Amino acid sequence: MSDIIQLLPDAVANQIAAGEVVQRPASAVKELIENAIDAGADKIQLIFKDAGKSLIQVIDNGCGMSLTDARMSFERHATSKIRKAEDLFAIRTMGFRGEAMASIAAIAQVELKTRRHEDELGTCIIIEGSEVLSQEACSSNTGTSISVKNLFYNTPARRNFLKSNPVEMRHIIDEFQRVALANPQVFFSMHHDGQEVYHLPASTLKQRIIHLFGNNYNERLVPVEEDTSVIKLRGFVGKPEYARKTRGEQFFFVNNRFIRDAYLNHAVLMAFKELLPEDTYPLYVLFIEIDPAKIDINVHPTKTEIKYQDEQTIYAIIRSAVKRSLGRYNITPSLDFDQENSIEHLVTPKPFEEIVAPTITFNPDFNPFDSDKAITRDTPVLRSNGDYRSSPIPQNWDTLYEISRKEVTIQQQMHSEKSIEVDEQEINKPSERQLFQIQNRFILSQIKSGFMLIGQQAAHERILYERFLQQLQNHSGVSQQSLFPQSVTLNSSDFELLKELLPDIKALGFDIREFGKNTVVVEGIPADLNNASENEILEQLLEGFKNNQAILRLDKRDSLARSLARNGAIKAGTRMSLEEMNLLIDQLFACQMPNVALNGKLVITTFTLNELLERFDK
Repeated sequence: MSDIIQLLPDAVANQIAAGEVVQRPASAVKELIENAIDAGADKIQLIFKDAGKSLIQVIDNGCGMSLTDARMSFERHATSKIRKAEDLFAIRTMGFRGEAMASIAAIAQVELKTRRHEDELGTCIIIEGSEVLSQEACSSNTGTSISVKNLFYNTPARRNFLKSNPVEMRHIIDEFQRVALANPQVFFSMHHDGQEVYHLPASTLKQRIIHLFGNNYNERLVPVEEDTSVIKLRGFVGKPEYARKTRGEQFFFVNNRFIRDAYLNHAVLMAFKELLPEDTYPLYVLFIEIDPAKIDINVHPTKTEIKYQDEQTIYAIIRSAVKRSLGRYNITPSLDFDQENSIEHLVTPKPFEEIVAPTITFNPDFNPFDSDKAITRDTPVLRSNGDYRSSPIPQNWDTLYEISRKEVTIQQQMHSEKSIEVDEQEINKPSERQLFQIQNRFILSQIKSGFMLIGQQAAHERILYERFLQQLQNHSGVSQQSLFPQSVTLNSSDFELLKELLPDIKALGFDIREFGKNTVVVEGIPADLNNASENEILEQLLEGFKNNQAILRLDKRDSLARSLARNGAIKAGTRMSLEEMNLLIDQLFACQMPNVALNGKLVITTFTLNELLERFDK
């Protein structure tokens, strides 16, 4: 039998490596910008077209390369970062594998222009599919300019798996933001299809966060700083009231390298324990400086996973540092018994002669058992200071006990009821219904076989969800025009997402048009939404959509309808009139699935007369 193990050709090996390193245009952007950072550049420009599919160009003013280095940079495992295996545990640069340039050149048409400061002429190299087409001297600026054209041109199957331009654009923005946050001392600019998306001057970390995410982040940030023998921690966390429904704005950097670590993320969440609303996540941008010998970054090709020697200690330091910062800046309540401004120092005692003994006056003619003089809302009552004021006691106060007793009885019955679907024939006509609202959360309605309990928020979410789905299908959304159109500014990632969703958003009844960089003007909103501002509605819509896509993996229109229904529904705790409750019940039973809430739980719970008789009959 002949030998069957053979060496792969270089072209095949390069394409296999490219599949690990370059998964989409954003991967190439990340590798090229990190190379510019390692070259010592303090000015980096990113230019791309067609969401990186047609062109990705990175221009920097770093150290540049010689003729030999420029050619060697496209060979596999050729790198200037390490020389021996021990260097893997002393890495402080972004790249070190020596695979990025070779992988990119294997699946794209690459043009490299570079010149060192001490050289008069630079070098220009053109490569297609790992094959060098030309290499010659040229005039160029100091530093390096790399153009990657027609990504995956020779692997059409890989190109077909790329998402739409707005989706790929958001991935590029994510990678750009991570590198820009890690290097606030570097000037960055980003241009897409001839339009400037970002212009980030060299600044402090706080200013860089504000430039990336918006001016309103200035008041959201709480500084964190801790210096220990194990790690140095610095950065910012967001105030709890600005927590969002998605994890998008959460960044961990170890030695200026962006990482993903669920364990350390849990440490931050534990510091926010009991401060965050349910299912919300805080903003944080945290930098960890640690001895490279105590970590291993050679775990994954993307270098976003790290192994630590003592991760439990790091967990405890992060949790305590974040918690202390929240307390120091009065985000969490704290007691300090050593403060000089204690209660003893704030109260100034009066002289003895100025102290006046309290006096109590009463009405000797008042008879609480005299029904003719029963206290009403407008009956004057004598106060201790001698003034007559109207009483805050409401009318029919003597029936409060009876009402409370009925509510307690109902709540006791709710603990062990069985939930069954309600037959629409059992629903009384609106004129015959007896409706009660319990704790401003549930609607109790009598039916022929007993009574039913409806969760008002879940019911309204179901109504709006099916209504919005129909509007998306028929493009029949009704818009309520605003008296004064509002401009809404979003961060670049959300703006790109909004542009992708704009046709469907308009089908729901939004009247929106683009207005400059990352800004839209809202001239109308769906008629079913009248409980929030335009800015709040748009932000909640996008947050809900991203959350649905990340967790439930829903269809785009389904995600939009769910997000808008959740944001526009009547919230628990809202008092409803009898007419509103009747309308809600009628609209609920006109739905295709009135019994199921958007979270999969029940909207309606029924209690039969037989079940009640079993409880009370002896």
